Amino acid sequence: MAAIVLGRIFLGLIFIASGIGKIFDWSGTSAYMDAKCMPLVPVFLVLAILLELAGGLSVATGYRQKWGAIALILFLVPATLIFHAFWSYPDEEQKIQMIMFMKNLSILGGLLLLIAVDAQQQTRLQLDVNRVTNRYVQ
Repeated sequence: MAAIVLGRIFLGLIFIASGIGKIFDWSGTSAYMDAKCMPLVPVFLVLAILLELAGGLSVATGYRQKWGAIALILFLVPATLIFHAFWSYPDEEQKIQMIMFMKNLSILGGLLLLIAVDAQQQTRLQLDVNRVTNRYVQ
């Protein structure tokens, strides 16, 4: 149980820190997004901050962790493909971008595991409720 709690905290922490970082470096983040030819940079920046903070807090605290993980996946997949498409970088940048790409895939795997654990816990809870209900109803 402690491993799940610590795993959730560590998994959520990177998104919380990143969301806060985007707030305090709005202009730098906007410029980076603009350099990637993203449309509607202010809209997508606000959306990224909201998804990272809400999803990160949800995952870290365990409150509606499935929905928090889904929100983070919705952020992570396009962010990875847009900002860490290592195959499109010059040779000298490909290695670091491939590491960032693989890091994000690893985080994605952790989020998928969290969704699976949440579903398993919900099933177990439902089975326990049914067992107790059946015991007293019969």
